[in-house]
Amino acid sequence: MSRRYVEQMRDGDSIDEVYLVSDKQLRSNRNGNLYVQIEIRDRTGGISARMWNAGDTVFRSFENGDFVHIDAKVQLFQGSLQVILNHVERAEEEKIDLADFMPHTEHDVGKLVERLRGYLLKLGNPHLRALAECFLMDDNYFRNFLACPAGVKLHHAYIGGLLEHTVTMMDIAERLLPFYPGIDRDTLLMGVFLHDAGKVRELSYARSFGYTDEGQLLGHISMGVEMLTEQIAKVPELTGEPFPRELVIRLKHMILSHHGTLEYGSPKVPMTPEAMLLNQIDMLDTRMHMVLRDLKEDRNNQTAWTPYNHNLQRRIYKGGENGDMFGEVRESFD
Repeated sequence: MSRRYVEQMRDGDSIDEVYLVSDKQLRSNRNGNLYVQIEIRDRTGGISARMWNAGDTVFRSFENGDFVHIDAKVQLFQGSLQVILNHVERAEEEKIDLADFMPHTEHDVGKLVERLRGYLLKLGNPHLRALAECFLMDDNYFRNFLACPAGVKLHHAYIGGLLEHTVTMMDIAERLLPFYPGIDRDTLLMGVFLHDAGKVRELSYARSFGYTDEGQLLGHISMGVEMLTEQIAKVPELTGEPFPRELVIRLKHMILSHHGTLEYGSPKVPMTPEAMLLNQIDMLDTRMHMVLRDLKEDRNNQTAWTPYNHNLQRRIYKGGENGDMFGEVRESFD
């Protein structure tokens, strides 16, 4: 019997299925009664679930990253679907097919790698090309880079997400460069490749998406600078000469400033043309991915608007009769 995926849930559905727990909280309602709230996931997405009048015993019966078998009902509440749990218990992992739970990029990974290598190995600057080769020849790094998501929840949160995000940004950069002849192409493309490099150590993605202890304590920005320093030390073995000091500073600045503002976690704001364009390209791909994902995953056809997205601070208009203007957009993802 085929399983019921999250993307297939509809208002009023009864659910008897196994899902992955990616987050759990013990909360109290206005009357002080405890309830358990969790996020359940499979490879098609996640959805909020809660069990009313459930206390510490239920809360401690499973952990984040566990698979749980649920008996539940899907309910539409304030424009969003949620799952009301009647029963939840830890499932036997021996019977779990991990392919049902780990989302993957929908793109051909081989073609993404080919495009990535095409950009990096044709850089005109010999120092940057050698630096790229050092990263590509690091089997442990590159294997993790191909598997790593670009985020836990916000964007490209699936296996291969970091690779997809990086290559898309390179494609965007290549198309924008003719409009800004003062930008150094090689520095920008290398900055795109490096900007999220630290995520391969910041994030954990073996069975569910989360943060490593090192990632929680240091963050991918500082970790990325550290990884860049490690690889730059290897470049003279390929070029026979020191890596230019100013180029080191420019690359480190791009990593440190790529979030754009201090309140978004950047230790520095962008202060070179390449760093400024990198930030804008990163923001463009990240936000448009979030918008199109919300349109694709919204299963409530009773409204012309998606649920409120707290990160984008807005709802997205689907338009048309019964919100079906973007039906072709959603179908294009299928």
